[in-house]
This record gives sequence, C-alpha cells and structure tokens, in this order.
Amino acid sequence: MTLSIHSLIQVLLVLLLPPLLLGVINKTKAAFAGRNGPPVLQLYYDLGKLLRKGMVISTTTTAVFLMGPVVSLVTALVAAMLVPLGHHPALIAFPGDMILFAYLLALGRFFTVSAALDTGSPFEGMGAAREVTFAFLAEPALFLGFVALARISGSLSLSGMLAADPQFVHGAALGSMVLILAGWFVVLLAENCRIPFDDPNTHLELTMIHEVMVLDHSGPAFGMILYGAAVKLWALGALVVAVALPVGSGSQWLDWLVFLAAMLALAILIGIVESIMARLRLVSIPRLLVSASLLTAFAVVFLLG
Repeated sequence: MTLSIHSLIQVLLVLLLPPLLLGVINKTKAAFAGRNGPPVLQLYYDLGKLLRKGMVISTTTTAVFLMGPVVSLVTALVAAMLVPLGHHPALIAFPGDMILFAYLLALGRFFTVSAALDTGSPFEGMGAAREVTFAFLAEPALFLGFVALARISGSLSLSGMLAADPQFVHGAALGSMVLILAGWFVVLLAENCRIPFDDPNTHLELTMIHEVMVLDHSGPAFGMILYGAAVKLWALGALVVAVALPVGSGSQWLDWLVFLAAMLALAILIGIVESIMARLRLVSIPRLLVSASLLTAFAVVFLLG
C-alpha cells in the first residue's frame, strides 16, 4: 500500500509540477531586475489558453509537423518516469534504463528538429542545425556521468545509481560526484536552452536555437511543446538533485519534502545564473560543453585510480 502511494505521488509530481519550475525561474529573474514579474503559475494559465485555441498549419507541412510536439511530449514524460524522485525507486526501472533515458530525449529532439525542417523555413533549419550540434557535444557529459555513477553504486539502473549507499560517498567517490554535478548542471542548461546557451525570451531569429524551431506551431501543438519542455527540465533537474543529495534522510515523507525544496532551489539557481550571465557567443558554446564532458571524464578517471 505504501509503495502504491509513493508511486502515485511520483506520477502527480511529474504531471503537475514541471510548469512550476519555469514560473520560479521567471520570478527569480524578475526579482533580480527589480520587477514583480509574471505569477509563478503563469505557465499553467498559458497552457490552458493554448489548449482552447485553434491551430494554423502551413499547407507546405506534412504529418511530421504535428508529430513533433506529440512525440517530444511523450518521450519527455516517459523519460521523467525513469528518474527516481526523493530517493524513491523510479516508476520504470531496469538494468540499462539510463540508455533509454538518454535516447528518449534524443528521440524527442529528432522529431522536434524534423518538424522544424518540415516547414521549409531557413530560420527553423538554422535553429535545428544548432540544436543537434550542441546536443551532440552535451551527450558525452551525460553518459560519462552515468559511467561514473555505475562504478560508484555498482548498479546499471538509474534507481540504483542515484540511491548511493552512504559508505560509498566519500573520498574519490565524493570528488567524482562533485564533478558529475558540475558537468550535469551545464548539460541541464544546454539541453533546456537556457542562458548562457540560449535565451528563451529572445525574439531575434538569428540568435535563437530552440525557440526558432517552434515559430510555426500554435494552439494545442505549441502548448504540448511548452509542457514537454517543462517536463524535460524537471527530468534533468531531478538527475542533478539526486547527485547533489545522494543520501536520504531515512524518512520517506521527509525525503519528499527535501526533494521538492531542492527542485525549487535548483529553479532559483537557474534564475540567478540567467540574471547574472549573458548569452555566450555561438563559437564559445562548444568549449563550455566540451569542458562539461571533461569534468565527467575526470570523475571516471578518479574512480579508476
């Protein structure tokens, strides 16, 4: 019975709370700018309005254009179900599930990029090229982090990797987890197109990456894109929080509260980063992503030494 309750809590958290993270980020940025900013629940209101609107679909597009938002949302939701929350086992867990996690996100990206290319817009094609290039550079950091955590925990499942035994979290293992945390935070910002990689609030086509790919989507399709992006942020954020807090409190309910507080703190941290940093030049982005891969690579090296 207890297991069913905690599984239900995980489902509700994944379905209901992701838009709240974006609201906290925007509120933090507004506070740094001396503004009131939009309400924390603004994205919920926006999603409700988009679901009630109609869609404008170009006659040059095919079914791929509509598949992009649907597949990106479904893959983000399934990926989020693979991540353990608050030191509770994930809803879907099996050896090697970290491979499925990474490539579910890749599949969603593939269909988003395909939908952008389906419009025939040169601007959306430009954004699609940048998206896949930066994702290609970010992927090694994610996988090397998985390798290091597998070495520390002795498990090939995310639920085992991210629930490390306290006796292993010391010495080289602790140093490796710090490096993984730093590398994965960079991956989190890159995968979700946040500053310093991309500015989600910009409207200049020549500087946009993710936003330019979804310019032709509207109504419910655009709502699915926004919601899917929030779920993806939630899933990757849960990975970062699990590495930052590898040891539970011993109380299942207290672990939930700590997890939620940590997720909100992560959203505030992202808002702070976006408030004190500017968007990097495109030529500088690969260097930062390669640096993230090197950090997680050193995490593996420390464990082999």
